[in-house]
Amino acid sequence: MAKEEKKFEERLNELEEIVKELENGEVDLDDAINKYTMAMNIAKECSDKLDTVTKQINQILKEDGTLEEFKDSEINE
Repeated sequence: MAKEEKKFEERLNELEEIVKELENGEVDLDDAINKYTMAMNIAKECSDKLDTVTKQINQILKEDGTLEEFKDSEINE
């Protein structure tokens, strides 16, 4: 069975918890390094998800049913 992907909000909450732990300053160095690495991976995953969603949102469905990238210059025409 495929690994279920966590929702963006869940990953963001995980990232916030790690940041709080690191800011607390009571984490030993080895654990801090592991948590920092985990946080960076989560941040990249969230960033990639946002990029993907942004690309999807920036597409327009044309009358013939095809998708086209949205250009803000089309608004001013």
